[in-house]
Amino acid sequence: MKKVIFACVHGAGRSQMAAAFFNALAAPEAARAIAAGTQPAARVHLEVVQAMKDVGIELSAASPRLLTADVAAGAAVLVTLGCGEQCPVVPGALREDWPLPDPKGKPPEVVAAIRDELRERVQALLDANGWSRS
Repeated sequence: MKKVIFACVHGAGRSQMAAAFFNALAAPEAARAIAAGTQPAARVHLEVVQAMKDVGIELSAASPRLLTADVAAGAAVLVTLGCGEQCPVVPGALREDWPLPDPKGKPPEVVAAIRDELRERVQALLDANGWSRS
């Protein structure tokens, strides 16, 4: 099984949405995703929890985690989400950068647009690697 890491600064917005979509849409035996941050927040942003709830994915129990060497170990893909120079490097992992805006503090329609863009990008990543559910 392949491990994919979605990383942003606080691990509380973009990475949480991307990992949740990935795990909902991926064949579980093929790949799993983890959300992490370089400076994790105390909790997932409330506007993100609501935006994901609107599409049937529950994130209220999710919590941001620090991207450490142990978390990154063995990752096949690292997707960075707008963390700029703070984005980590994971040796051996294919790296993609998706420079999307931070949803924190944004109005619902902006958060929804970011969410929908993440879903499209996650689906494309799954399709490109043959990890989608049948």
